[in-house]
Amino acid sequence: MLEKIQIVKQRFDEVNDLIIQPDIIADQKRYVKLNKEYKDLKKIVDRGHVYKELLANKTEAEEIIADGSDEEMVEMAKLQLDEANEALPKIEEEIRFLLIPKDPDDAKNVVVEVRAGTGGDEASIFAGDLFRMYSKYCSDKGWSVDVVSQSDGTSGGFKEIIFEVSGEDVYGTLKFEAGVHRVQRVPQTETQGRVHTSAATVMVLPEAEEIDFELDMSEVRIERTTSTGPGGQSVNTTYSAIKLHHEPTGMIVSCQDQKSSHKNLEKALKVLRTRLYDLELEKQRQADSEKRKSMVSSGDRSAKIRTYNYPQGRVTDHRIGLTLYDLSNIINGDIQKIIDELMLAENTELLKASDDII
Repeated sequence: MLEKIQIVKQRFDEVNDLIIQPDIIADQKRYVKLNKEYKDLKKIVDRGHVYKELLANKTEAEEIIADGSDEEMVEMAKLQLDEANEALPKIEEEIRFLLIPKDPDDAKNVVVEVRAGTGGDEASIFAGDLFRMYSKYCSDKGWSVDVVSQSDGTSGGFKEIIFEVSGEDVYGTLKFEAGVHRVQRVPQTETQGRVHTSAATVMVLPEAEEIDFELDMSEVRIERTTSTGPGGQSVNTTYSAIKLHHEPTGMIVSCQDQKSSHKNLEKALKVLRTRLYDLELEKQRQADSEKRKSMVSSGDRSAKIRTYNYPQGRVTDHRIGLTLYDLSNIINGDIQKIIDELMLAENTELLKASDDII
C-alpha cells in the first residue's frame, strides 16, 4: 500500500510542476487534462497522508505500551492504538477504491435521450416524469440541463426528449441510469382502476469533444427547415431548424430548440459526434470481457434496470436487488441513494478485477 501511495505521490509532484509551466497553460486541452489528473491524484495523496499518520500513531503507541514505564502514557497509548486500529481498515479500503483506474469518460458531460417505450400515452407521460426527475436531480447537484430536441406525447410527456447535462463528473454519475425503466400504476385514462405497466428507455452518452472524435463533414448532409411546434419570435418562419444526415451510418439528428440556425447546428453536431463516439466506445466494451460481465453498467440498453411501482410506493433496481419504499421522493429527483449503491456495487466488481493494483 505504502509503495503504491509513493508512486502516486511521485506522479502528483510531476503533474504539480507541469500545470504551472507556461507552455502547458497555453495548451488549454492539455492543461485541462492535467488539471483533472491533478485533482484525482490529490485525493489519493491526501488520504495517503492520513494513512501514514495512522501507521505512525500505531507504531508509537505500540512502542509506549511495550516500554510500560509510565502507566498514564500507556493508558493514552492504548486509546491511540484502538483509534488507529479502528480507522486503518476503513482508510485502506478508501485508498484501494481510489487506486482503481478511472474511466476517462467519467468526467465528461453527457447527452441523455429518453424515449417512450411500450404503453402508448402512459409511456410518454412516464418519459416526461423521468425527464423531470433527472432535471430536479441535476439542479440539486448544481449541473445545467439544456434541451436539444423534443417530441411531445399526445396526452402529455414526451415521445422522445434529448438533453445535455453539464457539470462535474456527470457521466460517472448518470451512466448507471442507462437502460429500460418500467412503471406500474393506474393511468389517468383508466376507468376500471387497473394497474398498467409501461416503459421508457434512457440512453446516457458521454459527450464527445472534437479531440475525442473527428467528424468528417463531407459525410454529413445538412438540411435546414422551419421549426414546428409553438410559434413566436419568428421561430416558425425562418429556416433555423437543423436536421443532420450521417450518410455512412444513416444516423439522423435534429435540433430546433434555438432560434439561431448556427446554434441549432452546433447542438446537432455535438449530438451526432457523441452518438458516433458512443458507437466506437461500444466496440471497445464488446472487446473488454470484464466490462461485459458488469451487471451494473453493462451498457445493455435492452436490459430492464428499474421498476417504479406506484400502488406499493416502491422503486426496485433489478441489477443490485435494491428496493426502496420512497417512490414519491425518488421520482421528484432524490435518486442519489440509488446511484450511491450502484457506484458501490460497480467499485466492488472493479476491485475484485483489480487485485493486482495493490
